[in-house]
Amino acid sequence: MEALDRVLKPKTKRAKRFLEKREPKLTENTKNAMLIKGGNANLTVTEVLKDIYAVKKPFAVLYKKKNITRPFEDQTSLEFFSKKSDCSLFLFGSHNKKRPNNLIIGRMFDYHVLDMIELGIEKFVSLKDVKNSKCPEGTKPMLIFAGDIFDLNEEYRRLKSLLIDFFRGPNVPSIRLAGLEYVLHFTAVDGKIYMRSYKVLLKKSGCKIPRIELEEMGPSLDLVMRRTHLASDDLYKLSLKQPKALKAKKKKNISHDVFGTTYGRIHMQKQDLGKLQTRKMKALKKRPAEKSVEEDGGSSPKKTKSA
Repeated sequence: MEALDRVLKPKTKRAKRFLEKREPKLTENTKNAMLIKGGNANLTVTEVLKDIYAVKKPFAVLYKKKNITRPFEDQTSLEFFSKKSDCSLFLFGSHNKKRPNNLIIGRMFDYHVLDMIELGIEKFVSLKDVKNSKCPEGTKPMLIFAGDIFDLNEEYRRLKSLLIDFFRGPNVPSIRLAGLEYVLHFTAVDGKIYMRSYKVLLKKSGCKIPRIELEEMGPSLDLVMRRTHLASDDLYKLSLKQPKALKAKKKKNISHDVFGTTYGRIHMQKQDLGKLQTRKMKALKKRPAEKSVEEDGGSSPKKTKSA
């Protein structure tokens, strides 16, 4: 164990760059997902993994060889693959008599399993079965969740968070209208979860805002929830903790109203207005006669015009 825990210094520049990429960062990289096929995966599970990989690319790794492991009983294999491929998300597919067409979706925290949810496939339509045009690789999807149970039930709430983590893609600073062309819709009703994929078509509408049409693209899945392995509240809160450098510092003496207007409060010392420097103008200067009157304390007689 001492040999495993020992930290070795890199001997080459390539190894140094590799280790620097793995180091903790203030701003995380886009999360990668690994898609693993179990030892007894059938054709349906294999096709599902391939289609999810096509949707998730380039932020995914697909393992083509079968791996004999049971994530709910032993998680060491998943943790090994996670560290090897630097992936914090995983999708494991398997098939047996007790749990046919089985998917396990989960995520890691510090290369240890945080959450796992087991889903059963009841119906599947692949990408190649839908003959419509497809979105280009790496398109960031819009995620829509329908169903009150996603907010009321703790397991479904974690599943929603897990699906957002899995499909959200990279963070982008701005969005253009033409880039909103891919929709992933999740509906939870009557104990089932329906996943549908659509391509957004922008049609002419005669005005500035285009008319929107949705065209089914695939893949589509009808899923049912089976077993769950959820992190404790303390561990889940720890995984959400952000470094202090990323937290916005509170600005003093600044307030906002309901309309979003920003107000600032300025603290000043008491000012002597008698010493206030005003703008010097020629029209405001006193004449010599006025100065002499002020000194004498009386009024000067008016001068009479000579004829």
